Amino acid sequence: MTTTGRSRFVGVLLIVLSLIPAVGCALVLAVWLPSDSERYRDYLAAEPCPARATAQAWEDCLRTVPFTVESTKIKSGSNGGSYKATLSGAPFWNGTVAFGDWGPVLARLVPGDQVIGTVWRGDVMTVGIGEGGVRQSTSEEPRDEPQMTVAIGTFLGLLTLLGLQFGAMRLAAARSLGALGSHGHERVTWRGYGKPLLITMAVVCAGVGLPAVWLGGPTWVVPAVALPVVACTAGLLYRYRRPINARGRGA
Repeated sequence: MTTTGRSRFVGVLLIVLSLIPAVGCALVLAVWLPSDSERYRDYLAAEPCPARATAQAWEDCLRTVPFTVESTKIKSGSNGGSYKATLSGAPFWNGTVAFGDWGPVLARLVPGDQVIGTVWRGDVMTVGIGEGGVRQSTSEEPRDEPQMTVAIGTFLGLLTLLGLQFGAMRLAAARSLGALGSHGHERVTWRGYGKPLLITMAVVCAGVGLPAVWLGGPTWVVPAVALPVVACTAGLLYRYRRPINARGRGA
């Protein structure tokens, strides 16, 4: 395959592959985000189940169910932890629930303990020790944390733009190797431009999304900060890589 044909093939391939994060971005912002928000609102609006209502496997009301602890797993580490408890004794649900950390309930549990679980729509939302005692939320409990979902969607959108840019540059280089292949294409190499830009995208989306969750900031703050930062970084990389490459060729 000639240089022109190879450049054209890579360009088309990059544009096609860019559709993957584009679809992911659309699903995150148009499906995942509204679904999580609706589920959170439904959970807040849920009422306790009537005292004499028959227990069902799936119900919109909040039901307190006694469980027996079969085992627990607490494993922490730099690569992520695992915090789980295996419960049994309920009429419609027995299994393992996951937590975000070990406290304040999980670390105190031992096999044979009796706990009270709050069940909603077939999942255990909280686990507590005794009626009205200390409780711990499970990973299934809906949370009002749309900021990180928006951060993921923003990152996927930026990744789409990066792929489209490289694809377009490859196609342009194939059409004009003399004008763009020896100068412009060199300015947007993966090592000097794409890789640092990808790292910037990941760092800024996570670096804005996580504090926004912790501080309860608005969802729009993620793209409002991430887009200008990434755009400025792209401009600086594009501007200052060219003189370095030019000096290297002259030397």
